[in-house]
Amino acid sequence: MIDQRVGVVVITWQRRDEAVAAVRRLRELPGQPPVVLVDNGSTDGTAEAVRREFPEVDVVALTENLGAVGRNIGVARLRTPYVAFCDDDTWWEPGSLTRAADALDAFPRLALVNARIVVEPDGVDDPIVEELRGSPVPGPDWLPGPALGSFLAGASVVRREAFEQAGGFSERLWLGGEEELLATDLLGSGWELCYLEDLVVHHRASVLRDAVHRRRVGLRNTLWFTWLRRPIGPALRRSAFLARTVPHDRTSALAVWDALRGLPWLLTARRPRPADVEARLAGLDEAQRRSKARRYAG
Repeated sequence: MIDQRVGVVVITWQRRDEAVAAVRRLRELPGQPPVVLVDNGSTDGTAEAVRREFPEVDVVALTENLGAVGRNIGVARLRTPYVAFCDDDTWWEPGSLTRAADALDAFPRLALVNARIVVEPDGVDDPIVEELRGSPVPGPDWLPGPALGSFLAGASVVRREAFEQAGGFSERLWLGGEEELLATDLLGSGWELCYLEDLVVHHRASVLRDAVHRRRVGLRNTLWFTWLRRPIGPALRRSAFLARTVPHDRTSALAVWDALRGLPWLLTARRPRPADVEARLAGLDEAQRRSKARRYAG
């Protein structure tokens, strides 16, 4: 039976074969979710290959790499009340999207659900799963799973209304840790996020990635988020922790320089999150300091 509640947005760049494989898996899912593939300016024929093999898929071929903003474009092209995000090296387990839609139907203030992530080919839980299960964020009693303060985009299903209300992913952050800002803004608007164990996403990390560049952008974005949404005291403490613990190398230095170059924008865009949200998420600071999954290495 076709399930019209959930559409899927895939973003990709320079991974033609993996993008085709990702779309194939989505088209084989029960419920036949509509799929939008946003190609972030690939030059390897990704868009043409997907169009040729899957003419029913909505393919958006951008002329430049917009990073996570590609997801915003994909969401705008769908008409479903809920949207699942999928990377070109992840795939949703059959039945998971239906269960996600059921949870979002049942809880109108739930903006987003995050799935369990299974690393392939070993079939083991990603290290981040332990943190999701044991989230220190307090939540209302009605939540169907542990409350979250952030999420992983490639393993999440979002309520379109909430996503659009919060403005989607930031154009300035591009790609890499962009979820933290959106999550905070959702919580600040009265929405909830949670982890659901019975939703499963599989992840086989692509070898076609620039780990050094990802670390540079991820560290820059962490600093930007910290000073955009945290009060002065917590922002200073988090920045000091990063200064002590990140590798003291050229990549980290460039990330800090990138962050400082955004200072004029940062000063005008700074809007510390509400005091109740800051207090509620305070436990994440210690959890992130202990995290084995969050390391600025590469």
